[in-house]
Amino acid sequence: MDLSTTCLCLIYGILLAGSACGLQITSTGSTSIEKASGETVKLDCQFTLATEDSGPLDIEWSLQPSDNQKEEKVVIVYSGDRAFEHYYDPLKGRVHFNSPDPKTGDASMNIMGLKATDTGTYQCKVKKVPGIGSRKFLLTVMVRPSKPRCYAEGQTQGKDMILRCSSVEGTQPLQYIWERTTGNKLLPPLAVLDPVGGTMSLRNATEAASGTYRCLVKNRVGTEECMVVVNVTQPPNTAGVIAAAVICVLLFLILLALIVFCCCRARQKKKYEKEIAYEIREDVPPPKSRVSTARSFTSVGSQRSSLGSMSPSNLHEYNKPQYDKIPSEEYERPPSHAPIPPPSRMAGPNLSRMGAIPVMIPAQNRDGSIV
Repeated sequence: MDLSTTCLCLIYGILLAGSACGLQITSTGSTSIEKASGETVKLDCQFTLATEDSGPLDIEWSLQPSDNQKEEKVVIVYSGDRAFEHYYDPLKGRVHFNSPDPKTGDASMNIMGLKATDTGTYQCKVKKVPGIGSRKFLLTVMVRPSKPRCYAEGQTQGKDMILRCSSVEGTQPLQYIWERTTGNKLLPPLAVLDPVGGTMSLRNATEAASGTYRCLVKNRVGTEECMVVVNVTQPPNTAGVIAAAVICVLLFLILLALIVFCCCRARQKKKYEKEIAYEIREDVPPPKSRVSTARSFTSVGSQRSSLGSMSPSNLHEYNKPQYDKIPSEEYERPPSHAPIPPPSRMAGPNLSRMGAIPVMIPAQNRDGSIV
């Protein structure tokens, strides 16, 4: 095979996506691979040699840039019967050839402990002069959904409720699925699901909606779940509570008004009694001076002394007409009975205010007989 034929074979092989005259890549699996983070992936690159491929064997794995202006990154190399695995620092210690002796026809590469940053386009290039071949792989490293958090929002007393499920990690698209694990395992008839946002709305939730619910969040590489317990109770009788509160307020106001009324009444009564007392004092006339009877008692005593000193010679004087007179009023009244002042007269309106009742009293004379 001359030089021109070799060049034509190389050009034709490149146009046919990796096939070459003599050396050929024989792997037939999918070149688009999706893996979860933390897993291990094998990028299969099997090859065969032709008899005319007599040059040294070189195998190179590289990470193709997403931007054409950037250079490709060499990941691992086999050359001179030796493997060199420390070219690319982000994959250092996590990448190696699948076979300990790649020249046997296995140029596959294994990547362990995948990370989301490992996503990219990888190219396997096998060269043994004059043969050359290559194969590209699109590796997508997806992150499993993290453990979601489930909780209920809203009132649990006959109102609208929202059950939320949220996973903070995970490669999109994430899909949320709600299930009921207790009772008849059927979702409430008025439940509204949002498979993208992870919510489930319960309209006018009743006690029949009580139970345990499970939320499943998944993507193409994994599934996680969480549980939430819903307990719906009947709302309280708000009308009864309001009526009771109104009645209590009215009773309080009535009691307060009664207390104020009693206080005002007592105050007016006390004021009225003071006014009556003042009017009574104004109507009472001043007391009359008593007639002293000391003079009459002195004259009586002197007469008695003269009687005690009578003798038979002056008995005829005892029968004098002056002793036949009726004793005076002052003389008949005992010393202990001093003249009583006449009772004070009170005005009629004042007596009526004090509750007095008019009574007819007949006139009497001195000895007590009715006139």
